Amino acid sequence: MSSRASSFRRGAAGTLCRSWAAGAVFLIALSIAILPDSLQAQSKLLNKPAPEFVRTDLSGRQVDLKELQGKVVLLNFWATWCGPCQVELPQFQAWQDKYGSEGLQVIAVSMDDEAAPVRAAVRKMHLRLPVVMGDDKLGSLYGGVLGLPITFLIARDGTVVDRHEGAADPPMMERKVRTLLALHPAIH
Repeated sequence: MSSRASSFRRGAAGTLCRSWAAGAVFLIALSIAILPDSLQAQSKLLNKPAPEFVRTDLSGRQVDLKELQGKVVLLNFWATWCGPCQVELPQFQAWQDKYGSEGLQVIAVSMDDEAAPVRAAVRKMHLRLPVVMGDDKLGSLYGGVLGLPITFLIARDGTVVDRHEGAADPPMMERKVRTLLALHPAIH
């Protein structure tokens, strides 16, 4: 191989490495610029009163978060097109059945545009917990709902104590729910 060809390959490889490095630096800088906003939105809610909302669920009943004070609330933002949502919602229904008498209330907030596919999904998953339709306004109140699922745990005093993005780790989430339920047992 001629030294000219070898020099060309080294030059092309060097240019490729410099381009890759510049791209990596750009992505890191972009992440640093965006991440604080996301973390700031999350941290603004933690240990603060949960944003209040009133919605009508798919069964026609009014769901008023303020009226649920005294209960531990698991608030789950989901959508019918979200695979992990389809997996965790039946688990949340099982927890509602298991811990409802101890003061747990699960509320599912669908971020779908139309109620018809939500109703079909609710039937398919055999959900009996309240399912309300969400929108950008409600999502914004909770720090922006850009990816799904997002689950909030709200203590009996109405304080947001946890925000989990992505599919839930069921054993960890259940431990958190049980801990919150045990802190101030429901008055029967």
